[in-house]
Amino acid sequence: MLLAVDVGNTQTVIGLFRDAELEDHWRIATVADRTSDELALLIQQFLGFHGFSFDSEITGVAVSSGVPRVTAAMREMTERYFGTPALVVEPGVRTGMAILYDNPKEVGADRIANAVAAYDLYGGPTIVVDFGTANTIEAVSANGEYLGGAIFPGIEISMDALFGRAAALRRVEFVAPRNVIGKSTIESIQSGSVYGFTGQVDALVERFEAELGPCTVVATGGLVEMIKPHSRTIQHDEPWLTLHGLRIIFERNQ
Repeated sequence: MLLAVDVGNTQTVIGLFRDAELEDHWRIATVADRTSDELALLIQQFLGFHGFSFDSEITGVAVSSGVPRVTAAMREMTERYFGTPALVVEPGVRTGMAILYDNPKEVGADRIANAVAAYDLYGGPTIVVDFGTANTIEAVSANGEYLGGAIFPGIEISMDALFGRAAALRRVEFVAPRNVIGKSTIESIQSGSVYGFTGQVDALVERFEAELGPCTVVATGGLVEMIKPHSRTIQHDEPWLTLHGLRIIFERNQ
């Protein structure tokens, strides 16, 4: 079985694959100071809770990471506890996708994994929207080439900045209000956040399509379920898209 690990700046998502099937998945906080032994203990507990064996059933580990210290800990954990090197998505790893960036080494591993997975599932041209610490939008050509994308502040860090700099505003639940025109400060913040971020994504996607032509639009990330119902451009919700891409890349490097 394959352990696929996507290390984000805020959260780490772990998936367990049996062949092409995602058997289970877990989400933990990303802690840069967490040691390889602590990571092994967490993963062992997750596996044990769901009846999987840490020692005998894991045959490979694939990692995408934007946090160098966690990347190093994942490498060390895999070597020590699984006796095999982790496949870390980085320059030199075969992805099966041409990267048409000015400097391909600058493209984040999760962005590549998302593009690979989206093309595998839906073909091209495809646009991938990922809601994370930073929101990203990727473009994949009809021929399966990574064309580039856009990066902008994520929903949570944008809201943190708002509440941190505006003394009279307080944190609210990230849900759609009764009406777009809020009747209270809470509803006004909810309206601005839910519909504001949705409009930002829709505007960017439409500008992408102005250059590419009509595309399949796929969204992923922790907050996609809140945005998708209000979006006029997002067509598909794939919450485990990055993990799916990691599995494909792992298989292409065996």
